[in-house]
Amino acid sequence: MAFPVNPDAAQAMMSHYADPGTYPVDARGVAYSMAYFMTKHLGTGQYYLVTLTDKEDKPLDGSKLYHLHIPPNVPVRQYWSITIYDRKTHALLKGVPYFSRASTSAGLQKNTDGSVDLYFGPKAPAGKESNWIPTNPERGFELMARFYGPEKDFFDKTWKIGDVEEVK
Repeated sequence: MAFPVNPDAAQAMMSHYADPGTYPVDARGVAYSMAYFMTKHLGTGQYYLVTLTDKEDKPLDGSKLYHLHIPPNVPVRQYWSITIYDRKTHALLKGVPYFSRASTSAGLQKNTDGSVDLYFGPKAPAGKESNWIPTNPERGFELMARFYGPEKDFFDKTWKIGDVEEVK
């Protein structure tokens, strides 16, 4: 079943995406909901988790260093990824060489138990460059974790991702 679309309304909604001075919350909310609606189908599709704050409930700050522990045996059929976004625009961060790490990232360091430690900050911790996602020290950020082909342990929460913690 197709939904009728008013061409003028659709054009108006889309034209706001190109204007860097506006953020069409309603249009983006509808597009986001349609594009990322998540139903629970074991082993297929994807599921997203988002955080705007650290373990202490403080907004993520691009001038600080953070750590995220991803326990072993992530219950996915395909892979997982963590992507960093600009807190103000919800778009990818400008001025950083890359903005994501995934279980499929070349050179990703795993711990002996299969878990992974990721770092987010303006500078990589020594020896952890392959597990680091750079931040812009002048911008706040948010994280989105994606799980492709999530399985039962993900949905019944017997497996849980760690909290983002500031490294002091």
